[in-house]
Amino acid sequence: MKDLLLITPPFTQLNTPYPATAYIKGFLNTKNISSYQIDLGLDVILELFSRRGIEKIFSRNINVQEISENSQRIYALREEYLKTIDQVIPFLQGKNPTLARQICSMNFLPEASRFNQLDDMDFAFGNMGLQDKAKHLATLYLEDISDYIIENIDPDFGFSRYAERLGKSANSFDELYSKLSENQTFTDSFTLKILQEKLEEVQPKLVCFSIPFPGNLYAGFKCAQFIKKNYPHIKTAMGGGFPNTELREVKDKRVFEFFDFITLDDGELPLELLYESLSTSEENTEYKRTFLVDNQKVIYKNNSKRHDYKQADIGTPDYTDLPLDKYISVIEIANPMHSLWSDGRWNKLTMAHGCYWGKCTFCDISLDYIKIYEPISAKILVDRMEELIKTTGETGFHFVDEAAPPALMREVALEILRRNLVVTWWTNIRFEKSFTRDLCYLLKLSGCVAVSGGLEVASDRLLKLIDKGVSVEQVAQVTRNFTEAGIMVHAYLMYGYPTQTIQETVDSLEMVRQMFEMGVLQSGFWHQFAMTAHSPVGINPEEFGVIPVKEEILFANNDIDFKDKTGIDHNKFSFGLKKSLFNYMHGINFEIPLQEWFDFKIPRTTVHPDYIHDCLLEDAPFGFKGNSKVVFLAKNVIAENRVKNKKKYSGTYTLLTFHLKTNIIKVDLEQDKAEWLMNILEENSIENPKKVTVQQLKNQFEENFEDFELFWFSKPIQQLKENGVILSL
Repeated sequence: MKDLLLITPPFTQLNTPYPATAYIKGFLNTKNISSYQIDLGLDVILELFSRRGIEKIFSRNINVQEISENSQRIYALREEYLKTIDQVIPFLQGKNPTLARQICSMNFLPEASRFNQLDDMDFAFGNMGLQDKAKHLATLYLEDISDYIIENIDPDFGFSRYAERLGKSANSFDELYSKLSENQTFTDSFTLKILQEKLEEVQPKLVCFSIPFPGNLYAGFKCAQFIKKNYPHIKTAMGGGFPNTELREVKDKRVFEFFDFITLDDGELPLELLYESLSTSEENTEYKRTFLVDNQKVIYKNNSKRHDYKQADIGTPDYTDLPLDKYISVIEIANPMHSLWSDGRWNKLTMAHGCYWGKCTFCDISLDYIKIYEPISAKILVDRMEELIKTTGETGFHFVDEAAPPALMREVALEILRRNLVVTWWTNIRFEKSFTRDLCYLLKLSGCVAVSGGLEVASDRLLKLIDKGVSVEQVAQVTRNFTEAGIMVHAYLMYGYPTQTIQETVDSLEMVRQMFEMGVLQSGFWHQFAMTAHSPVGINPEEFGVIPVKEEILFANNDIDFKDKTGIDHNKFSFGLKKSLFNYMHGINFEIPLQEWFDFKIPRTTVHPDYIHDCLLEDAPFGFKGNSKVVFLAKNVIAENRVKNKKKYSGTYTLLTFHLKTNIIKVDLEQDKAEWLMNILEENSIENPKKVTVQQLKNQFEENFEDFELFWFSKPIQQLKENGVILSL
């Protein structure tokens, strides 16, 4: 028995747990509140994509004459699917790597329409290892089965979402309520059977559903409905990203036929109070940011005077109970950066609560989860990393920040290096000028393999309107710094921002094309602008040239329909933007004119063909900031005093040999300066938490010598800086 059952309903992602329940469980541990967590989406997928599940799929009555040619083929090959499914799933779980050779033989898996794209992607397999190629083929195989399910059995099915349209912009609860009153769907039968087993096993007092997305809203309601019908003594609560953004004005009492409570924003204190309420008399109950029904009315209670917990006090996420060895790695497209979201197990952590920038006009910056910025110390973060490595056995980390702060990223990287930790990590950032070449190199050394960030609209006018705080030139230079350090870069791209013209959309695409062609972007994703109720655009639409379409809000309120005063139909650009990006991500077809991606007339780009190239021309390296921190990464240095005998110069000098991981750097310095540098290297090694500034170095140097600048920008020191021995941060 456990007090609380924490559930992520179907579906979020296949390769790693969505972290909300692990965060909450980690907090509950600090309060000695017992809990059990389940990723119901994973459990359903594993049951559905098993021999038993596939048998159920193909045993459903269908008229083979009335289904599509693709479905007819899958049905005809059903024995092959039954034969292979219990080999493919363990392979995708990392348990049977030798199967990769069979899969790549192209005569093992049954193939339907998803495999047609392989003709266009043979070029990519040259860049993919055997295991990745096999994962990609196995993913196509699963997607073929998914297509069959969607067409013939359950039209709402999807690997990372279920009945998503019911949750999107659902101002009224009517459609979702109607769907919930219907018979169980094919997928529901799997979901509710597993839920019942878990309820019998755990016997909780309170079941808490984490609903991050519209794509797991329906399943959350369906599960809550099942609990209310069959276990009426168990209380149910909902929290997470969806209610935090969409249900802040919920008024429909029918919602509370399914959930006793809906909590908003940080869930730690609201849940602790809900737990306490289970054994407290009604009149003494305290709530934090909680909706419930009282006297037949939906009310919002926030009567607790207790403050939310600081990030340092909420504990380390706890993945106990989740079957970490059963998550499925898939590769949907042959792009190494793009695959990070679906391939590999990642421990999720957050460097800072909220966003340190907090100005972007399309973003929900009025809500606490973005507005309240609170970083965690690097020491606590790396302590949590070490704890998670021990408990999960995984050394991969995804920091799920709104935008990780560069200064904190630097401190985390240094702390990782000080502790000699071997980890792999990635995160979301802003493309700001703080990400210098040296900082990017340091991040790489600490295990950073990728960053994602919002370029949004590649237009300086619109970036100013968005209040992004970056320019296209700056983004190009920062992505260059990351790429040259060996860190992959993914850009979030936007089209259809208010007042955006057709010319700006075309020019934005040209900027993106050039960035991919120059090799400073490895991956990207276009999404169409959506006006949200809690963003500056949604709050003051008239300032941005849009007219909102007002509707009565009884249920969800986030995405707002609107009319752009320009009258442009931005939808029509969707296919061309995404098709061109798919090609650029695979390194091909840069030479194709932009017009070729669209089936309607577009204007010629006004961007110079060498614009991004010119942005990337090196700045003069002479000049430094006195307050820049200097990090010395050299450990393996050999000093040899030598004598030079040449006509123009004779005398003693010191040869310094730096043995780096992949190369050897040799520099000559005058003996006294070499001795000074060796002492500085020793005094300011990576293990020393106090970092010296360039100004302090200058002062120390000029106690003994003259002209620090001449020394700092000399050829030997430049060589050490270029090879990462000396970093200025």
